Amino acid sequence: MLTYTHFIGGEWIATPADVRFQTRNPADTREVVAEYALATAAEARQAIAAAQTAFPAWAGQTTVARGRVLSRAAQILESRKAALAELLTREEGKTLAEAAGEVQRAVDIFRFFGGLSYTLGGQTLPHDLPGNLLYTRREPLGVVALITPWNFPIAIPAWKMAPALVAGNTVVIKPATPAPAMTLELARALAEAGLPKGVLNVVVGAGREVGHALAADPAVVALSFTGSHAVGRQIHELLARRMARSQMEMGGKNPTLVLADADLDLAVNLVTRAAFGLTGQACTATSRVIVERPAAAAFTEKLVARARTWKVGPGLAPGVEMGPAVNEAQLQTDLEYVAIARDEGARLLCGGRRLTDGDLAHGWFIEPTVFAGVTPAMRLAREEVFGPVLAVMEVADFEEALAVANGVDVGLSAAVVTRDLKKAMLFAERIEAGVVKINQISTGLALQAPFGGVKKSSTDAFKEQGAGAVEFYSRLKTVYLDYST
Repeated sequence: MLTYTHFIGGEWIATPADVRFQTRNPADTREVVAEYALATAAEARQAIAAAQTAFPAWAGQTTVARGRVLSRAAQILESRKAALAELLTREEGKTLAEAAGEVQRAVDIFRFFGGLSYTLGGQTLPHDLPGNLLYTRREPLGVVALITPWNFPIAIPAWKMAPALVAGNTVVIKPATPAPAMTLELARALAEAGLPKGVLNVVVGAGREVGHALAADPAVVALSFTGSHAVGRQIHELLARRMARSQMEMGGKNPTLVLADADLDLAVNLVTRAAFGLTGQACTATSRVIVERPAAAAFTEKLVARARTWKVGPGLAPGVEMGPAVNEAQLQTDLEYVAIARDEGARLLCGGRRLTDGDLAHGWFIEPTVFAGVTPAMRLAREEVFGPVLAVMEVADFEEALAVANGVDVGLSAAVVTRDLKKAMLFAERIEAGVVKINQISTGLALQAPFGGVKKSSTDAFKEQGAGAVEFYSRLKTVYLDYST
């Protein structure tokens, strides 16, 4: 069992009362993975104060100097990739291959922003008078807060903190309590890479208390959040009252359209990976597959056959394709939606049961689940389950497919499988989503490309990832200089 405390002001600090909690392996709950100090609002305020103290010196460094710290941290993380991937699997539950890919993503993100540091700055603009210089400066905001979810416990903290740090801000981050270890390991690597004390602070605690303290503190000038819409809306409203900058990414109900001309083997491969990979616990996971009627019977038969062969088990076991739900609460949510779908008249084609045989007896396992006969009015077609529960919806044609796909109040990721270039391009133009995939899996993102949703998936003001991610964490100052006299 590992033991962690908070990382505040460059020191590892336990709470005064030493209140602690444990995380357990979701594949075998008999195993305690780590024990943590539990933060309160007092630790949040302490972390904010440390970040305030560290800000002037860190902001005063060049972007290149800050980028070098990220580049060194990337090397440290890469040297620990195997150990970090195993720890991630034991705490969050995803397969070892998925965990290794996520750790590598964090390495690549730090490396990307380390390199980007050589290009960050303002621009020189032409002035309408001779002897005058007009230019902009890109400057940091101050103390920024990050609140991150459990489903990508190293990638999402990395893609928020890297642009925040390279832009010159100091950071307080609150990771989700089901899987905080990776954020603390990021802090460890950055400290070893030479990050000055107080520039990054990590507090682990309940969102209701610690998250509220971060959002309400006037010293926090910006906050980036990834999580549920209900929580994100509360935080956004709290920040808006004091006109602080906010960035909210809040999930989706992502469709994959399978058109009548599609390669059905490709479609089945993409949909099953997008629906059941990562145990469906991804904000970009496919939870609705919308199929044109001429292809529906053949596609559904192939889909169910593949789902029944999907190997479920502990993420560290060889050959496993899907690990457990992260905890009992998420498993119960998955099972509740199975019951809701059946009560509403959807047809259960496969899955839907908790798995408890053999090695699965002590974990939070569920079968990959496929429902047919799902209509747009059903809750399974409208609400995010965040588990491996897939709704198959038949439509008459492409126009109806688009209408059904757009007929929800969120819009994060959407995919289409087709050989028709015209329909593919029309889909890209007309789908209401921030990420569009054509003949590709709905999950998975390029770190160099902007990411964010529309409608209730996001506040849609600033994008994450890519070079543009720095815009949320910085402001532009315009300078007019007259040297004519």
